[in-house]
Amino acid sequence: MARPHTQALSALFLLFSAACLPALAQSGAPPASLSTLVDHASISAGDTAWLLTSTALVLLMTIPGLALFYAGMVRKKNVLGTMAHSFAACCVATVVWVAVGYSLAFTPGSAFIGGLDRVMLDGMAYLKDAGKVSVHPIAPTVPESVFLMFQMAFAIITPALITGAFAERMKFSALLIFTALWSLLVYAPVAHWVWEPGGWLAARGVLDFAGGTVVHINAGVSGLVAAVMLGKRQGFGREAMPPHNLTFTIIGASLLWVGWFGFNAGSAVAADGRAGMALLVTHLAAAVGALAWMVAEWVTRGKPSVLGLVSGAIAGLVAITPASGFVDVTGAFAIGAAAGVACYWGATTLKSILRYDDSLDVFGVHAVGGIVGALLTGVFAVKAIGGVYGALDVQLIGVFVTVLYSGVATALILAAIKVTVGLRVAPEEEREGLDISQHGEQIA
Repeated sequence: MARPHTQALSALFLLFSAACLPALAQSGAPPASLSTLVDHASISAGDTAWLLTSTALVLLMTIPGLALFYAGMVRKKNVLGTMAHSFAACCVATVVWVAVGYSLAFTPGSAFIGGLDRVMLDGMAYLKDAGKVSVHPIAPTVPESVFLMFQMAFAIITPALITGAFAERMKFSALLIFTALWSLLVYAPVAHWVWEPGGWLAARGVLDFAGGTVVHINAGVSGLVAAVMLGKRQGFGREAMPPHNLTFTIIGASLLWVGWFGFNAGSAVAADGRAGMALLVTHLAAAVGALAWMVAEWVTRGKPSVLGLVSGAIAGLVAITPASGFVDVTGAFAIGAAAGVACYWGATTLKSILRYDDSLDVFGVHAVGGIVGALLTGVFAVKAIGGVYGALDVQLIGVFVTVLYSGVATALILAAIKVTVGLRVAPEEEREGLDISQHGEQIA
């Protein structure tokens, strides 16, 4: 009989093979939608400058934005370890993206996974071919290298978001392996399905302008699976676990808010009117989400907490992400309000009912907010803005498929890591704190 860890690894291999074999079978001739060479004169300086700026803004969301946001909510003994998660995720995801992730996500191998034409960025031209530069069909007025970097920033923040769910208890070595495998086996395929023009969910009409499905539902569901598989923190539900420094969290949330303009408005991949509208509705939804969470908390608990206020802003930002290039201010108001209330419920009532230990409410904010935003995109999409009408049933398909695939694939990856290097630190290391036990350092 096969041993449990052999079964887990075999399942993981089969999952990867099922995703990649169609691409390998079709990698002989480059498909028509592969990146093409254009004259340098065809590149828009304005679009390129905006996407370069947006790339920096999105990277700012992870380091230092998310690192500070999460570090402020954990206990003092885990602050450095928590920040290290975001920093390490940035490094690992970058290497995976350049090596093979971009190719699997954004070249047109099959409807389910991309090809291998851009492994190690092979074939990408940087003005070396007599003034020619390669561009991607999604962003035909900017160099492909800039588009790749912009998408890399998304590939970085998505696994970094998941780390909040298992904060204060995961091995650093396990975190590194998980980030690499998850980026390759979960993020790249889902990004291909939704964003590459030949992806099967894109072909069905699923709308996700800037990552409500690809980033937030994906990360939120994976976070819940990770929290359940690792188990609760020692003392969870029996002892107080107050945030170490909410000042860090407020600064981090503020950086996330500002960075989100690159996240959403940058996804127009052009400096145009659609980017301007995405910028407007992003800011509006964040403000409405913050106020909605604040009111909900004020009514139910008697006082509006600062943590609740910033969490509501993040909830509004999460929910407007898939809709930002499709909706007007009416839709932004509705989405922000719905997200603020729904995510407050997800991070409090739902968490209490199901009794899982999602340390920093990744599921309650990102999965719940992402689902709300994805579905309401189907309700409020305006054709004059995004060029398409929304369809609630189509959006529901995208949500369901992402939840199912992300949940199952994440469980398999974690199971494989558990039987090899292990997932969780020893009880005495957890009591001592990850700063000392995993990194040999601590803050004063």
